Amino acid sequence: MAGRESTHQMPGTLTEEQAARMLAGMNEVIRAGEEMRKLRTEMIKLFAGFGWTQDRIARIADMSQPAVSKQVAKYAVDAAAPPVGLDLDLDLDQYDTPWLEGRLWGLAEMVSESLDAARCTRCVDALARGRKRFTSRTVDELRRLLEEDLMTHRAELPADLRAAYDAISRALDVPPKPTAATTATVPAAVRRTLAHQLQRDRLQEQRLAGERER
Repeated sequence: MAGRESTHQMPGTLTEEQAARMLAGMNEVIRAGEEMRKLRTEMIKLFAGFGWTQDRIARIADMSQPAVSKQVAKYAVDAAAPPVGLDLDLDLDQYDTPWLEGRLWGLAEMVSESLDAARCTRCVDALARGRKRFTSRTVDELRRLLEEDLMTHRAELPADLRAAYDAISRALDVPPKPTAATTATVPAAVRRTLAHQLQRDRLQEQRLAGERER
């Protein structure tokens, strides 16, 4: 009938369901790209708060100096407040939820890299690529998969990985401790990213120290 969209699928054409699945995959990539751009902007603000020069930030961010300058100018911190980063606590043992999630993520990444067929690998990759977001559900999933890997491959993995998991898991099971005023001003994604890298660095330092002792 004229004016009514036909629901009959012609040979060689896509169904609405097939088209929706394809677009959903594209939308995930687009959203992940937008989120990463926002996160990079927040990280640039953080580095500027450390007092780093725009040339230095451009070098480590693989950006042009004018592009960094534009970002700093566009997202400049209110002059009435201290720039984020000046007194940021980078102690690994902090207990707000984003920080613990970042530590868990960094630990899972190390386990994934240490095993040929880690159960947690797909979840780690999805989080890294933005296909999954950090929610209570995905964090629970990551914890479950990571614990399975640590139990199954106990003999293959360094004991410090299990010790780190136990400490992070215990902290996630209790209500978050009150955060400092500076912590509250830093976006959750930035704190998660910082904790992720610091956890990886700590584990790598422990691994190197163990190798030197042998």
